[in-house]
Amino acid sequence: MNRRDILKTAGMAGIVSLFPFGRSRASKAAINRLQKELWLENGACVLIPQETAGPYPFDLSSNADMFRQDITEGNAGTPLNLTLTVVNINNNCSPVQNARVDIWHCDKDGYYSAYNNQPGYLGTRNNVGKTFFRGIQLTDNNGQVTFKTIYPGWYTGRVTHIHMQVFLNSLLSATSQMAFPDALNTSVYTTSLYSAHGQNQIKNATDNVFSDSSNTQYEMLDITDDGSGGYNASLTIGIAVPLTGVINLEPETGGQFRLEQNYPNPFGEYTTIPFTLTNPSHVLMELYDMQGRKVLQLADSRMDAGKQEIRMDKRGNAASLSGRSYIYQLTVTNENGTFRQCKVLAMQ
Repeated sequence: MNRRDILKTAGMAGIVSLFPFGRSRASKAAINRLQKELWLENGACVLIPQETAGPYPFDLSSNADMFRQDITEGNAGTPLNLTLTVVNINNNCSPVQNARVDIWHCDKDGYYSAYNNQPGYLGTRNNVGKTFFRGIQLTDNNGQVTFKTIYPGWYTGRVTHIHMQVFLNSLLSATSQMAFPDALNTSVYTTSLYSAHGQNQIKNATDNVFSDSSNTQYEMLDITDDGSGGYNASLTIGIAVPLTGVINLEPETGGQFRLEQNYPNPFGEYTTIPFTLTNPSHVLMELYDMQGRKVLQLADSRMDAGKQEIRMDKRGNAASLSGRSYIYQLTVTNENGTFRQCKVLAMQ
């Protein structure tokens, strides 16, 4: 088996396990290099190129209102109906169900929600507390999500784009960006809603993210006129779902809880896993090794709404552990359903 075949077999879980303590300590360049080797040679289904999350990501996964299709919040712009299809390159491009897809982009004038001190042609803007053009969806049986949004504007230093991240449970599987054809950008920016800002001199070929055309071809949106003054856009997002492990794709938190990273991480004698429940719920906390085998049950009880925490101690409930990396999975059940998330922890 050659190196490419080994990487295809390993999937994303395999890539993470190549680096001590998971993805957080691996260099971006190293991850990108390994991921590019995972692309399928026939071009039918490729791993989405990894890109920077940029300066304006904002985690809204604990807010149930952000699980929505319409992310415009009444803001003006040329309508854009965006359909994203998530497929598994480890399983013949089959659709990935119940993956979480987060997207965000600027408004027609080049400003993002949630951030302060943003420069632009209309002056410096403060959008702290606002959530326009941010949304989360869970993929359906066809691996698809649909967002109702607008054609993004542009800001100094970047060509037109939309950010996106894909999560399998709470494990980040892909961070990338979506590109728009240069000619269409020029056309849209001559219309009355956008013309005050003028044309962007940066094109895809000169953009600091999309200038690598061999990658950008897999990030370029397929866009058609919707017949009513807007556009339909679509993109297939290839991810590598682990062939083994605990990631049985289930719906995410739905705003029912927020699971935090354990601290300290990596840990020596003990660590604490904090989480917050929106409603009183039955809580099941389980620990798995990196091969997907359950090694500990840390909690199985009814808990009240609010902040909670579970402690692991090498002199107590974690005495049997001998590995370096584990996955803790929180399952929350209440009147709204059953929700799960996972995170990776490390031992010294």
